This record gives sequence, structure tokens and C-alpha cells, in this order.
Amino acid sequence: MSRAAIVSEPLTVAALTAQLKDTLESAFPSVWVAGEVSNFSRPSSGHCYFTLKDNTAQIRAVMWKGAASRLRFDLGDGLDLVCHGSIDLYAPRGSYQLVIKEAQPRGVGALELQLQRLREKLAAEGLFDRANKRPLPAFPRRIAFVTSPTGAAIRDFLQVLSRRWRGVDVLVIPARVQGEGAAAEIVAGIRAANRLRPMLDVLVVGRGGGSLEDLWCFNEEPVVRAIAASKVPVISAVGHEIDVTLADLAADVRALTPSEAAERVAPSADEISDRLRSLSGRLHGGMRRRVLMSRDRVERAGRSRPFARPHAMLQDAMRQLDELDAAAVRSIRRRIERGGARMATIAGKLESLSPLGVLERGYSLTTDARGKLVRAMDDVSIGDRLTTRLLRGEVISMVESVNDTAN
Repeated sequence: MSRAAIVSEPLTVAALTAQLKDTLESAFPSVWVAGEVSNFSRPSSGHCYFTLKDNTAQIRAVMWKGAASRLRFDLGDGLDLVCHGSIDLYAPRGSYQLVIKEAQPRGVGALELQLQRLREKLAAEGLFDRANKRPLPAFPRRIAFVTSPTGAAIRDFLQVLSRRWRGVDVLVIPARVQGEGAAAEIVAGIRAANRLRPMLDVLVVGRGGGSLEDLWCFNEEPVVRAIAASKVPVISAVGHEIDVTLADLAADVRALTPSEAAERVAPSADEISDRLRSLSGRLHGGMRRRVLMSRDRVERAGRSRPFARPHAMLQDAMRQLDELDAAAVRSIRRRIERGGARMATIAGKLESLSPLGVLERGYSLTTDARGKLVRAMDDVSIGDRLTTRLLRGEVISMVESVNDTAN
């Protein structure tokens, strides 16, 4: 065939692309591909675009909004996926791509991955902090249980509770605990329980056992947040002992089964009775010991001298009083004698200074009409009336003359 013949019959780009498209899509109508996500983007349309790669190659991939909405985990760069889809050739760019219909993380299921990511998110917000956990009341009177009213969980709970403690009222708040819409009903039940007045003492949320998928509603974010926000202490009673749900982490108390929830929420009447009997025995024993000790003290007191010879104590006291009286009299006498001696000494001193003492020695005291003592001739004048006091009696005289004896 000549070169001219080849050129005279060329294919259009569109025709060639259409042939390639048919070939690829026919050859790879269903394919499983594993690889790592990179260059991930999700515009407002909701479709997901990214590259699926391994160590040596890569392929463009797209997941339309409908398929992406069914994923139970969030897509993102670095995620290692196993994808199922078909090969498509995108004509406007002339490139082929993998159209993914379903995907799951490689090495871990989609639910496990979603659970792990949500757990990390809520833990970072502090919803699982132990500091926020509240203790359960010792003797609750009003309990509500958000669960299916026809399930085995409520029957087991009530059976165990009635056997342990009868002094409690239980309100069942109906809610689906599995399948589509279960999470919304559980949240509504929790909120309704918090609106009840008078306020509940304890709120139980749970169901019987099941697979991870069956229990998934207790891992959904709205349920976890509703439990964490409850003003009533919450017991999570999801009957799945192996795996821990996020509801278990958010609740104040986790019970492995609804039956254990009944054991955790209320005391055992038998145990309380045994405890009371034990305390009664201890109280009786303690009182008996106190009585015996008091009796022994009374007996010992009765044998003591004050009770055995009460008159002897009175006689001793009277004797001691007499001794004290005698000592007081002697002390007073000594003080009087010392005082008398001091008074005599002082009187002698006063006597030696008294004018009367001078009179006894032959001297006299002369005063003028005003009673002023005459000491010198200048104190009187001729004609003055003077009074002279002697040892015995007085002499009244008139001054006739004044002589200066010093001359």
C-alpha cells in the first residue's frame, strides 16, 4: 500500500478515540484495583477525583456522587484502597480512567476506618475524658431505658433489676436500635429523657448483641454527642463485649450487657440486707463492749476510797480546814505584831517632833491674837494680847514693852 493511500483515508481523532473507548470498556468491564489515593479533590458537585497509584504506575480515578455517598468512611490522600469499577476513556482529554463503583480500605474494613477516624475526632474534643464521668446514685428511684420495647435487652434488664431491687420505677423510651433511622430515634429518646420532670436518676441506652454493622448506630456521631450532652448520668449497655462502641466511651458508665447494666444501676437487696445484718451485729457488739467497759469503770470507782470511805474524805477535809484556819490566825497575829512594832517606832518619831514634847521639857508656845506663833520681838507690838500655852493650861498676857536681848 502506498503512502498516498494511507494518507487518503485517515481516522478522525474522535473516531479513533471512540474505537479505543469501545475496546477498553469491552476488555475491562469489571476490574479490581488496589492503590494509594493522591491528588484527591471533591468539588461542590460531590464527585470525587483522585489518582490511584503504586510504586511504579498510576491511573486517574473518578467516583461519582452516588457511589461516594454510600461510602462508610472519608476519602483522602494517603488512603490505601481496594477499588471495584470499570475502565473508561475520557474523550475530551484522550485519557483513560478508572470509574470506581465501590471501594474499601485495604487491610481494614470501611466501618473500622470510619470508626477509628470518628473516635479520634471526638476524643480530641474531649467527649471521652474521664474527668467528665459522673457517678451513679447509690439508690436510684427513676430510671429510663432507650431501647427497642420488644427486644431481649429490656426483658433481661427488667428481670435482673426486679431480682435485685424493687424500689425503682423504669420508663421504657421506644427507639429502633438497628438499621436506617435508628440513630435519629436513639438521639430523640435521649433528649426526651432529659426533658422529663422530675428529673431521672439514671438513663440507660443500649440493646442486645450483634455484629459491628448491627451495632453501628451506637457509633454514629449524633448518638455519641447526645450521650455526652445528657444532663442525666448515662449507662451504655450495648451487648457486644469484644468491641467497644463510641457510645460506651461517651457514657458515664459502660455495661457489657443490659443485664450487667441492671447490676450496675441498682444495689442488690440481698447484699444490702447482709450488709445491714453485719452492721447491726457490729453495732450490737460495740454497744455490748461499751456497756461492759462502763460497768467495769463503775465497779472500779465503787472500790475506790471516795466511795468506799466517804466519811474519811470529809474528815480529812475538815482536818485540813482546821490546819488552814490555825495557820491563818498565826499569820494574822504575826502581821499585827509587826504592824504594832512599826506603829510604835513611828509614834516615837512623831513624839520627838511634837510641840507637846517640847512643852514637857519646860518650854512654852506663844501666839498672837490671830493664832500666829510669835518667834521674834518684831512679831508683836506694845498692847498686843498674847496667849502662851504651857504643858498644862494657858496664860493670857498683854505686851507692855519689847526688849532686844541680843543687845
